[in-house]
Order: sequence, then structure tokens, then C-alpha cells
Amino acid sequence: MKKFVNDPNDVVAEALLGIAAAHPELRVDHANKIIYRGDAPRPGKVGIISGGGSGHEPMHGGFVGPGMLDAACAGEMFTSPVPDQMLEATKHVDSGAGVLHVVKNYTGDVMNFDMAAELAASETGVNVRSVITNDDVAVEDSTWTAGRRGVGVTVLLEKIAGAAAEQGRSLAEVADIADSVNANGRSMGVALTSCTVPAAGKPTFDLGEDEMELGVGIHGEPGRRRVPLAPAKEIAALLVEPIVADLPFARGDRVLAFVNGLGGTPLIELYLMYNEVARIVIGHGIEIGRSLVGSYITSLDMAGTSVTLLKVTDELLALWDAPVRTAALRWGV
Repeated sequence: MKKFVNDPNDVVAEALLGIAAAHPELRVDHANKIIYRGDAPRPGKVGIISGGGSGHEPMHGGFVGPGMLDAACAGEMFTSPVPDQMLEATKHVDSGAGVLHVVKNYTGDVMNFDMAAELAASETGVNVRSVITNDDVAVEDSTWTAGRRGVGVTVLLEKIAGAAAEQGRSLAEVADIADSVNANGRSMGVALTSCTVPAAGKPTFDLGEDEMELGVGIHGEPGRRRVPLAPAKEIAALLVEPIVADLPFARGDRVLAFVNGLGGTPLIELYLMYNEVARIVIGHGIEIGRSLVGSYITSLDMAGTSVTLLKVTDELLALWDAPVRTAALRWGV
């Protein structure tokens, strides 16, 4: 295993030191492993926090800043943050307008965020709403979840809900928008290689040179089936067709199309894949209103990609286009 690490047990803590050094506009609580936007809490603004296991960067810490998240809790590698982290973040971003928790549907995340919300309400009276993302069409249940996994829609939801909160909308309004994004988005991924967790020092699973894992999760957990490696146009169809059928998307719908890299896929291949995805989507009579291409929710060094389609309205597009200033997403400012 070749990694840029000192001690595998210190990767998360040392990465947070790097984030603090690279982004002085952020505030990092190293004891609790929480990244805050530097001006949080903002008076009268709904606070938005998220979090999850490390190894999915830039999610979630890379999305902290104006127009997106107010705080992100970093768990250990592929391990949920603990309730104390989430409680601390909730208390520190609350300005009296309430706090929205954005939670990916993984058992540990859901359980720990629920506990933190209960503690926040009982200890400080903070009004907390939660949205659980569950957009992965690959499997209904896995060893990590009860129900569908939360994957690519989480990125889009954090941006859109973050814009709504930045405009001063109420907690109920922001939560309703977040729920709408989750309900109208679907995702599916494929892996060409496994990932290697630094502490393990070896790939999480084995894939032959002529194999790929269809419907893989962001921790390397298996998906629908293992299939022979295929050309990009065929892979795109294996990802897009189940997504289109699941919502279902229909002729005349307008979508935000998101082609995501899982950590080890170069951008040139992601754009090649986007071209194939767009061709299929447009062939269904679906209009692509906006696009996002890049590695935004990863699985360490896994070579692979995921596709997310989000059905959008004029309101959602306006919120997507609103200014954002984070380490990983930045436009309009």
C-alpha cells in the first residue's frame, strides 16, 4: 500500500489540521472533529449540519461555508460521527431559527443523529428537523442500511437547502425543500476497483481486471451484481436506465445531471462518461437543465463513478444557481 500518511491511526486528525491551514475562513474544532463556517452562527439563519465517516472527501467538510453547510462532523474512516459531535455542532450553529440535520441513510448515521437531535431538544431547546437521504436505486437494503443508501443526492441537497437557509427562509421551509430534493433524485454507482482503508492496508474487496461491481456503495459494499467490464457507453446505460425507470422520470422533465467520481477516476473519464449519460438522458426526452461533473462524494481511492439525476423546478434551479463559497463548490461570489 502506498499512501501519503504518517500513522494510519492519525489520518483524520492530521487531515483536519491541513484543512485548518488551507482554509482560514473556516473554524476547526480539533477536539470534536467538527468543521464550522467561520461566521457561524448567523443571526436569524437556519443552521445546517451534516457529517459522516471520513474517506468521502470533499463530503462533508468541503461543503462548509456560505450558501451550503454551517458545520460538518467528521467520523473516523468509514465510521459515523458520535452523538456528542453532532450535539456540539447543533448547539454551536443554532441562532434561534432552528437547525436542519442532513443525514445519509446509513444505520450508524441515522441512529447517532437521532440521539443528538433528542439531546439538543432536551438540553437546550433547539428546534431540530432532519432529512434522511436515500437515493441509491441499486439495493433496497444492505449490511450498512435499512432501506436505500444515501449517496449523490446528498451533495445536491446540501447546496440547495443551504441556499434556502442563506436567504433567511424558516426551518420548515428549508426542511420541505430538502425533502423535495431527496424525493426527486435517484442515483446509482459502479466500481472498477476497490478502495484501500489506510488502517487495513489492503483492498476492501477483490475485483478482477475484467470485472466491475454494479451498484456499489460508497464504502465499497457490494451492489446489484458483479459484471464483466464494458465500454463506457454500456456502463452509462447500466447506470442511467435503472435511475430513469425508478422515479420514474418522464419525457419533458428537467433534471440536474451529476456525474461523480469515487476518488480514483480522472476527470477526463468523468467527462467522457457525462457525454454518454447526457446522450441517454436526452434520448428519453428529458431536458438537462444543469450539470455537475467531478469527484464530490468519494470512497477514498476507488476507481468508479456514480450518476445522479434530480428532477428540478424553476425554484430548485434558482437555489442551485445561488452563490456558494466552500472549499469544494464555489460560484457566484
